Amino acid sequence: MHAKDARAASLGKGAEQLTRGFRGVFLFLFTTSGIINMLALTGSIYMLQVYDRALASGSVATLLAISLLAVGLYFFQGLFDIIRSQVLVRVGAKLDRKIAPLAHEVAVDMPRFGFSTAEALERGRDVDTVRGFLGSQGPVALFDLPWMPLFLAFVYILHPFLGALTIGGAFVLAILTVVTELMTRRSTKALHEAVINRNTIADSNARNADILKAMGIARRAVRRFDKANDAHLRLQTRTNDISGTFGAISRVLRMILQSAVLGLGAYLTIRGELSAGAIIAASVASARALAPIDLAIANWKNFVSARAAYNRLKETVVALSQARRPMPLPVPVRSLKVENITVAAPSSGRVLLADVSFELKAGQAVGIIGPSGGGKTTLVKALTGVWPVLRGSVRLDDAELEQWCDEARGNYIGYLPQDVSLMDATVEENISRLNAEADSRHVVEAAQAAGVHEMIVRMPEGYLSRIGPLGAALSGGQRQRIGLARALYGSPFLLILDEPNSNLDGEGEAALAAAIQGVRARGGIVVVIAHRPSALAAVDLVAVVQNGKLTAFGPKESILGGEQRRMDPSVDPDGKKERRAQVSARLLA
Repeated sequence: MHAKDARAASLGKGAEQLTRGFRGVFLFLFTTSGIINMLALTGSIYMLQVYDRALASGSVATLLAISLLAVGLYFFQGLFDIIRSQVLVRVGAKLDRKIAPLAHEVAVDMPRFGFSTAEALERGRDVDTVRGFLGSQGPVALFDLPWMPLFLAFVYILHPFLGALTIGGAFVLAILTVVTELMTRRSTKALHEAVINRNTIADSNARNADILKAMGIARRAVRRFDKANDAHLRLQTRTNDISGTFGAISRVLRMILQSAVLGLGAYLTIRGELSAGAIIAASVASARALAPIDLAIANWKNFVSARAAYNRLKETVVALSQARRPMPLPVPVRSLKVENITVAAPSSGRVLLADVSFELKAGQAVGIIGPSGGGKTTLVKALTGVWPVLRGSVRLDDAELEQWCDEARGNYIGYLPQDVSLMDATVEENISRLNAEADSRHVVEAAQAAGVHEMIVRMPEGYLSRIGPLGAALSGGQRQRIGLARALYGSPFLLILDEPNSNLDGEGEAALAAAIQGVRARGGIVVVIAHRPSALAAVDLVAVVQNGKLTAFGPKESILGGEQRRMDPSVDPDGKKERRAQVSARLLA
């Protein structure tokens, strides 16, 4: 119970943050809706006056006067309706400006906790859903619903029997609304999950388009997407069927009720209990009383989708509000300490790295070697703060990574991932890490340190050349070297390189070794994941990671020399050289 209460309190806090600054607007909209609904009685009163006064008296002047008055009231009703509609659209836009950056911030963070790209992007779509709903007729129905008693009271004043009939019809339509809610709630949730699954497959196919085409498996990928799309369409059809069916039933019942009011009114008029004008007035007022329910049912699918999106946005705001902004700390200049860290894959929870500890001092560089799948890249994700550690800590100058905010930590860490992804921006913007106020001198220095300056200036527009989506316009080696320049930008204290020479030629490897030496010379620390021995040329330490464990750590000559001695026939009289060579090869595989 305490956990549920705490969650409810957190969501309530999230709702308060979302609606902060909008309460006055909602009060204005509620008041405006009241004015609109009071003016909506114009039609009923006009018909009452025409039949009971103008026709009874035969006065054209009376008819003209009440007609002019009705037109004026209709004009004001339309004016207030336009104002309400425009205010709702602007509320949606204001909410979008307020929430979209927060939603995108969470979307950027979600993949590192095991969520798919499609799931992350749903946060942005949630903002679109809420904004779109506010610009539709759905909110109009919600603002008109509280004013239904005004019309019911008007009909009841005309005659209690007519009032009772209208109230009974309103009750039946309200029951239909509740049933619609109950029947669409589960299918709407399943539909949202199906949309995410379909979009995840579509995103995966788009990102692997080259592989699908080259290996002739595009049709299989399309069939896989088609299967997910069929599941999505089945759920969407079911949800639409429910909403459409109850919407049609609602409209039919409203027409039946309107005819019943006319029939009952005629009966009461025959008995002398009601005037002819009251029949028409009661029919118009009863129809207007039930219109919000009819409109609500017609827009119920959009309402449910917007409500679910709003609830997810509340969770987004709560997640961000619970994140504390650390106090600024001095720039790290002394050490990197890894203390008994255990890391698990966010998506599955499976432990990939356990009880790893080592320490590096300023000016040192370590090469991490070991077999594929042994935990090297997992270690990199922990050192950069991309993946959280389950136990232990990663410290820069004795302060855990979490004690720096992302922006500050990013200034101290340079990271070149195994799969280099560049932004769809200019070369300058990529190297400067999208810094709008970047010093061009620092951009050039980073490019020169990575040995890529000459290549860049030979491009058609130099540093202002656009790279295109995912850097598709560049070769693998060019992307890797620009990625290295990005990692070196700002002279970070800690440089982490995951297979930095996988796409480099001899010239690129020489530039890489020079860059590592340059970082060490200025007192920085370098961590290199190595699959090719040439990546170890500029390091002084080597660590071996196998099966999620750190099995060796020490000077490069000692670690690699030990492997060589074990492979020497003079120390291996049993002739096991080939097997040990295979073991050594796996360490660099």
